[in-house]
Amino acid sequence: METQAWEAAQRWLADQGVSRVRDGWVSIEAPDVLLTADQVAQSWAGGVFTEDMRAADQVRLAFGLLDLLDAYWVTCEMRFADRGPEGPLPADALWGGYRRRLEADRDAEALTYSLWVDWFEDRGTAATAFAEVLGNDIDRVVAEPSEALLRRARRVLECSGPVPWPVKEPAYRTAVRLPALHSALFGGLRASYHDVHGDLEPAAASALLDRLELPADTEHFAELRHVLAAGHQNHYRSPHAWDEAVRTGS
Repeated sequence: METQAWEAAQRWLADQGVSRVRDGWVSIEAPDVLLTADQVAQSWAGGVFTEDMRAADQVRLAFGLLDLLDAYWVTCEMRFADRGPEGPLPADALWGGYRRRLEADRDAEALTYSLWVDWFEDRGTAATAFAEVLGNDIDRVVAEPSEALLRRARRVLECSGPVPWPVKEPAYRTAVRLPALHSALFGGLRASYHDVHGDLEPAAASALLDRLELPADTEHFAELRHVLAAGHQNHYRSPHAWDEAVRTGS
């Protein structure tokens, strides 16, 4: 959590008449109504992007709200602003904020969920988003791994199922050189097959799978290997293939 951003967001909410209490949040308009962090985000986060300040400062304030509330909806408002008539948002502020928080030793579920269902599922944003959060510096991650860089890489790989295969394959091929990323890469390959919008090329994915150093009892490894070897691209295009792999013990 970036302390200054968190504190700035708390001050900004106070200016909107919203304050933290023991079990949640209250607004000056309805002080007897206890609000959840999600309710605060849905009611006030969008207001950040109407503030009379530089766009980069709006983004920093929005990330402060995310640090404070840990609410997925804050990321939605960032995306709306980036894709809206006043967008795009400054890339350094937007993606730098994502990268730093993906590297932090704290929960990042709101961020990874937003990458998965918003940025990565949208073919109009998937390539840029994946490049910014991992693709552009996967070589550095593998060559000079640190706990922070590995944490970011693992989180991105595991939610990268919807990213188009031609976009993510170079990063996957680089990641396979580092055993510390093999478990996360397996998660990415499995999601690439199982996600509704998952994308992979069976032969290339199968070749990567064969290079992974994983525990012998890794769940679903054999089934994934079976369906890829059979040339299946996605669970929802071949709904019975996985069941068949499970039934045969492949």
